[in-house]
Amino acid sequence: MDEECVSLLPRVCDVLAASGSSLPDDTSLEKLLDWFSAVTKSGVSLLEVSPCLLGFISSVVSSRASESSIISFALKLIGLVAAAEDGFRALQETSVLDLAFDPQHWREEGLWEDPCIRIGWIHGFSTMLQHRQAFSFFVRADSIKPLLQLQTDTSLFVASAASQMLTQVLMFCHPLSSGFNETEVDNKSSSSSITGLKCPNATESDHESAAVVTEILEFLKRRMLPKEPSQLHQSQQILKLLASILSQAGPSLQNKLLLTVGESLEELVASNYSQLTRPLMDVILAGYSSVGGDVKVPDPILSRLLSVMLNQREPPDLIHAAAAFLCSGHDNRIHMEQSAGILLLPVDIITSLTLLEGNFTVKEHQLSMMEQLKNKTSCVSMICISLKYIPKITLMAPDCRPCPPASVVGAVLSLLRLCSGLSPPSVAGCVTVFRNVTGSGKVQKCALEALSALSSSPEVKVMLVEVFTLLIEYLNHPDSDPTVLQKSYQALLKWIGVCSNLSSITNQLKQDLTQVVRKRVCDMRWEVRDSTVEFLGHLAGLPACSTEDGGVCDISQYVLGGCCFTTPLLMEALHDPESYVRASAISALAQAMRNSWRQGAVPTKEQAEIVTQLLEILSQDTEGFARRAVLQFFITWFSSYPSCTSSPLLMQSVRSVLLQGCADLDWEVKVHTLDLAELLMDQAFLGQHGYTKGLESHPAQPHPYAVTAKQAYTLHTHSGTHTLSSDLDGLVKQGLLSVLLSGLFDCDRPVGLKACRLLIRLKDALLLRPQDTTDAGKTDPGLNCELLSQGWAHEIRNVLGMEDRTSGTDAHTVTINVCDLVKCLDLEERLDVLTRSSDHFYNSPRSLLQDILTAGSAHAQQDSQLKEEVIVDCY
Repeated sequence: MDEECVSLLPRVCDVLAASGSSLPDDTSLEKLLDWFSAVTKSGVSLLEVSPCLLGFISSVVSSRASESSIISFALKLIGLVAAAEDGFRALQETSVLDLAFDPQHWREEGLWEDPCIRIGWIHGFSTMLQHRQAFSFFVRADSIKPLLQLQTDTSLFVASAASQMLTQVLMFCHPLSSGFNETEVDNKSSSSSITGLKCPNATESDHESAAVVTEILEFLKRRMLPKEPSQLHQSQQILKLLASILSQAGPSLQNKLLLTVGESLEELVASNYSQLTRPLMDVILAGYSSVGGDVKVPDPILSRLLSVMLNQREPPDLIHAAAAFLCSGHDNRIHMEQSAGILLLPVDIITSLTLLEGNFTVKEHQLSMMEQLKNKTSCVSMICISLKYIPKITLMAPDCRPCPPASVVGAVLSLLRLCSGLSPPSVAGCVTVFRNVTGSGKVQKCALEALSALSSSPEVKVMLVEVFTLLIEYLNHPDSDPTVLQKSYQALLKWIGVCSNLSSITNQLKQDLTQVVRKRVCDMRWEVRDSTVEFLGHLAGLPACSTEDGGVCDISQYVLGGCCFTTPLLMEALHDPESYVRASAISALAQAMRNSWRQGAVPTKEQAEIVTQLLEILSQDTEGFARRAVLQFFITWFSSYPSCTSSPLLMQSVRSVLLQGCADLDWEVKVHTLDLAELLMDQAFLGQHGYTKGLESHPAQPHPYAVTAKQAYTLHTHSGTHTLSSDLDGLVKQGLLSVLLSGLFDCDRPVGLKACRLLIRLKDALLLRPQDTTDAGKTDPGLNCELLSQGWAHEIRNVLGMEDRTSGTDAHTVTINVCDLVKCLDLEERLDVLTRSSDHFYNSPRSLLQDILTAGSAHAQQDSQLKEEVIVDCY
């Protein structure tokens, strides 16, 4: 804590303690607490360096006029001070603790009803409980009673904080109440104790701890059962607390807890309150999760509860319970099989495919499940939950899953046909249930997502033709929703991508897909056109597949005929009225052309036409999405082509792309332009001594206040036909230096940061530390660039302190040596400033204290006629 902050603290305390004083934003108080917390963590005693805090605390706690936010702040501050034993004793000597943590005192002041005070009480006490003296104070003050009352507080924030504190207290108390010694205490409970230290042998306080544990457990047992339905919310909070405790407790505490509340839990399970299904499963699974070490069998109480949850609940609750257990990852074969069967049952009933043939345990629920499925809301909800989790069933061990994965895929396909009316319902089914799912977009989306997930299941590739056929039917369906079509495309890509051999796909299916894509790319809805264009791009990006004759073929070529079909559609989409579609078309073109680029194929006339259109989009398109996509197109092209210099079309385009991109108004376009510039630098300089690829390769900058000597540099020359100087001269002609320098002075911070880092890499390549200081300062007279007298170049000239001079060719330009330029720009210092957050200069405790004083001063002048608004900087 620096001296200036220490000198400001007494004034700050006076302002905060002043009658009626408040801050414009409570964030200031939280930040001040954070600072105090950091000070205490460094081992410094707050009272030693700032004795004024003791007077402030006493003043606020005893005052009747303090604001509730200031009182809450003081309570939390007391916790920080009292967390150290010397601070605790100092506060106890002044009787501050007795007054501050007495709820009755705040009730008499009429403040306890304010959640802010209750939160301060909880946080302060929780922070203070770091040593035995504080715990003894907690017990003697009988603070467990108000803490238990706060568990069901009307404020969710208060109840949550109280729950966390109660869990900490219980974890701390249990080792002591067990007659602590190092061989008996649960490892898990011991590590969770508040002190984090070894506890002494049993003493009088051990009996206090045992009493606290008993009171907590009895409270949980008593408050868990609702006396009437209106108290279900209270039961939910208690169950949430119980789950938290069980997840942290060791075996002995868990057993003690379950023995105490087991009967209440069984009564709750039998009550069939739907609202309690999920919190009850959280409790059961938390108990299962805590089983570890040599204990292989869960507590019998947990096993009984789980059996009831998976057998005797109502169908909607059964579905939720089964889903929770399936996702828990617990290896309990009986319950895993039962959960899988329950999740498959709704789909089994609707499709009549007998997925659960022979599973009599689950079939017992068939009639009750059928009745629930007749209600549309319940039907859609249960089916969607089933569809979300049944892909996990196919990944279970073969001897554990109820049916083969292919049967599950067949059931999902059957359900999708029923939803869209593509096939009539089974005679054995219920007409009401069929009516509930027919035309349901929600069920269709969930089923298509399940179908996508099922593509990675074992033994399902034999279903490829059936899946392909169904998805084409969906894509061709006149009433398909845009989102349903999008998910159909995604499912099709998934299944095509996992099947390396597509020989089973018939020519008729390929023709059908070609026709439907041609149809959807012209759809009236832009979302459908966008999904179709994205599909074409993703399809082109899939790896090669096997053909009928044993060869290897590009998937897009095999399924749709390749670029001959895809490219004309995508070129037409470049003129789409919707910018999202134009951007998707550009991205898809890059994916479609990537293979030819990698092979180094000579650009065709068609590709030249594409480049022309893309440059027009970059210069004329009014939407940023398409312009960003153009930059990404050229980045992909440049990074994919084996030798960029061997592609005249690409190199001719780069200059235009760079100059247009760096002048764009969209900061993301400018960053992508710098990405392209980086690729140019990597190609030209990689391998040159002094050049490093990748921004992360540049060493971290020193602290801004560290004293460092100025580094001397010399130009590094290269032997061979290509020197760094000649490479840079080519890049200057391409416009690279203009892009970097304009980006350096750009108003958008990400642009400036990227440009600065690239310039530093360029500087490191050009200028190296000399072995002989007599050579320092050498420059290459051939490395020059011209600066205009306006825009970013004008900024650079101001930085360099240059006056306007003529260059012989243009009265408004000046020629400067590149090496001199990068040395004079002080790039390292600029990078340090750009790397910092925008509030760096105000991010300090001193600034915060001054803000509080300013706010207090403004409050004191509230009676003046002219009062300006005070803006507090809360970093």
